[in-house]
Amino acid sequence: MTRQRFCAMESLDVGDPLPGTGAHPQCNLLISWPRRAWSKSLRIANDMEPALVDRIETLVAGGRRVNLIHRRHWPEDRHRLYLFPENLWLDVERESLPALLDAVANRQPLSHWSPESLTRNLILCCTHGKKDKCCAKFGYRTYQALARESQKQQGQFEVWESSHLGGCRLAASVIVFPALRKYGRISDPDVAPLIAHETAGRPYLPCYRGSSRLTPPQQCAEIAVLEWLEVQGLSADLEIDDAVPQKDGAVAVPVSWHAGQEVTGRLDARCESFEISRVDTCADLDEGPSASECWFVSRLIPH
Repeated sequence: MTRQRFCAMESLDVGDPLPGTGAHPQCNLLISWPRRAWSKSLRIANDMEPALVDRIETLVAGGRRVNLIHRRHWPEDRHRLYLFPENLWLDVERESLPALLDAVANRQPLSHWSPESLTRNLILCCTHGKKDKCCAKFGYRTYQALARESQKQQGQFEVWESSHLGGCRLAASVIVFPALRKYGRISDPDVAPLIAHETAGRPYLPCYRGSSRLTPPQQCAEIAVLEWLEVQGLSADLEIDDAVPQKDGAVAVPVSWHAGQEVTGRLDARCESFEISRVDTCADLDEGPSASECWFVSRLIPH
């Protein structure tokens, strides 16, 4: 019997790292849409009217990422929308969507639809099985666990299933808004501590891919410094500067940390790149792996 292959398992087998893989646009629109109608596209469902598809594509051409989200028992013809970085949410009937998306694309006021400011963090877990089977196999179970854990914490988070978030090989894949922290390879034992850390406004390091506001070397530096601080028994806020190229091709990322008014410090993270042979999605399994660049921190230099 042929053993079924999964890109997430092969990624783990070849030592594909999580740090430095947190890339994600900062300008986002999330639209609730029944998961049964999702296509392979992250933003277009099979039953969308052409006029709605055109407006979504216009938004994407203007620089806004659009994802579909889903929650069981949500009304099929009433849609929850989230806008970032505006940090707004609103509910609209399906017939109102084209006019609303026109207003978003043209940066017009949205007061007609009574938007509200987001007061709870949003957790998206990719369950997009039509895009990649790993997101179905690993993602849905993780979504259920995150939703249950959030309920235990008095619902401090809005938890939704999501279409493709990037990094199928790192399933189960999660992003937290508005912090734009990305996570991967989340298993059942990770769910409770991840929720606890995010409740405290801190990344959960064992599954942390990085902040989407940072470059891959900066993400690696952030994680390395947070791990170093954890060993020291410190919880600190970081200031991460731009990477400084080195003569040998490496980069140095200066990171300042602040644990209270008097406890501060600085570390320079030396980041180096290396090449790994991997598949990005299950669709690539038959073609085989290809070379990809990864980053890691080879040394932390205190000041």
